[in-house]
Amino acid sequence: MPTEVILPKVDMDMATGQISRWFAAEGATVKKGDVLFEIETDKAAMEIDAPASGILRDVTGKEGVDIAVGAPVAWIYAEGEAYEAGATPARAEAAEPVSETFTADVPPPPAVDGATPAPVGHDAGIGRATPLARRLAREAGLALAAISGTGPHGRVVKADVDAAIAGGGAKAAPEAKAVPAAAPASAATASAPAAKPVSDDQVLKLFQDGSYDLIPHDNMRRTIARRLVEAKSTIPHFYLTLDCEIDALLALRTQLNAAAPVKKTDKGEAPAYKLSVNDMIIKAMAMALKAVPDANASWTESAMVKHKHVDVGVAVSIPGGLITPIVRHAEEKTLSVISNEVKDLASRARSRKLKPEEYQGGTTAVSNLGMFGIKDFAAVINPPHATILAVGAGEQRAVVKNGEIKVATVMSVTLSTDHRAVDGALGAELLVAFKRLIENPMGMLI
Repeated sequence: MPTEVILPKVDMDMATGQISRWFAAEGATVKKGDVLFEIETDKAAMEIDAPASGILRDVTGKEGVDIAVGAPVAWIYAEGEAYEAGATPARAEAAEPVSETFTADVPPPPAVDGATPAPVGHDAGIGRATPLARRLAREAGLALAAISGTGPHGRVVKADVDAAIAGGGAKAAPEAKAVPAAAPASAATASAPAAKPVSDDQVLKLFQDGSYDLIPHDNMRRTIARRLVEAKSTIPHFYLTLDCEIDALLALRTQLNAAAPVKKTDKGEAPAYKLSVNDMIIKAMAMALKAVPDANASWTESAMVKHKHVDVGVAVSIPGGLITPIVRHAEEKTLSVISNEVKDLASRARSRKLKPEEYQGGTTAVSNLGMFGIKDFAAVINPPHATILAVGAGEQRAVVKNGEIKVATVMSVTLSTDHRAVDGALGAELLVAFKRLIENPMGMLI
């Protein structure tokens, strides 16, 4: 039997992926371990190796289209193994890329009073369509029952929905609304139903035709939106803000950079490291959590997860979104190691070359907008973290010391905490420990 090549799951949240590039063509001879293709998820691009040696046949995974995790994208035949075009097992089912597995055929609902109910709305005939086709039809407002399927067993596939959209296919009938039974007298005090989300059409009606462009959401933007809504809806955020004087930190940073040894590179000689303020903030946050270990936690419904190490996520802006690569065991690493690691992670994040283990998990995060001149802000917690530190710009401010007005470079920081895991007093203790390290930065070198 030929070896099936599937689209693997390379990300915890991954349901679909796209093949951005094939490295081997149909009929090519490959060896086990050779790079076959590159997957592009909403966060990263990863090279996938051949699971066996032989000849690559029946490449059904197309570049640039959504393919379900676990779906076959090609088969590898051993040298001399009999091959007949189109005869690969399950090839017909695999040819259509979908966003999840097919749904089994669903029988019609039982008749009421002898009448057979007719399908209503865009989800009518849901069992005879792929999930991707259902989603596209729903977004376009088309009735699935009115679309002829050309897929296996008459299923409606993406191409059928695209054709229906191009041809101005039948719009879905409005879903029937149930008539409520007579409510008891006490129902008058019941709360009002939750407001429905505003539809795309309702938003677009507010603007003149031709005054805007529509930019479809990509997978990254959809994932960011979903996770932010989940985070703000399910995590009780609590915020604490402190001002930190950073003159001593800036002076130490200058001294350390000036003392950096020189190393040889492909482009000549260069300093072995170049510390940024953010590198020192990461180190201070890690050491503060080590000093206040009860805050280095994650909430679960059954237990509190107390972490033994501090893994700091660093928010990195990339085209189309945001990703948070993680500095593992940051409390144990020197400033120079953290600095070089962050630069490497950020560079590979922007080119989407991070491995899943480099951006999944972590125990806390740092988000710094100081380089844009932002004075202060509150960041949204990224589960499973219980804290995230939002860092503003360092700026000269008038401060009072011993009854006299002095000028100091001050940086405002705001700690967002998951109040289920980190109470107000515990969060305050953590932020005070962070401030102590920032204002006495020599403690980070011990």
